[in-house]
Amino acid sequence: METPTAETPTTPPETSSPRFVLRFASGEIRVVFGTGLIGRRPMPQPGESFDHLVHVADPSRSVSKTHLEFGVHDDSLWIADRFSGNGTTLRRIDEVALRCEPGRRYLVPRGTVVEMAEQSFTVG
Repeated sequence: METPTAETPTTPPETSSPRFVLRFASGEIRVVFGTGLIGRRPMPQPGESFDHLVHVADPSRSVSKTHLEFGVHDDSLWIADRFSGNGTTLRRIDEVALRCEPGRRYLVPRGTVVEMAEQSFTVG
């Protein structure tokens, strides 16, 4: 049996969780469901378990190793900054940019741009 990686995530449970497309400014695209971490080298803390570990190519190292966490609540995606060095900003459609408070969950509607220091992705 193949071990799941960022390129080969685990299969969603039978009660199919919604899928979200993360389109990175670098051109990379990831389809995610459930829970995950995003960063240069995302690592769960002891006792944590995630469906995805999404690696971000960031030559300038502006993105933290484990920059943010994501999950699903009521069929919507949420993110939480994991106390990153350079922070996370949300740019929701037709709203003012919102700097995320570390550790707090924010709903991320489709079409939102999530900025992680010098890198970003759009949620679809």
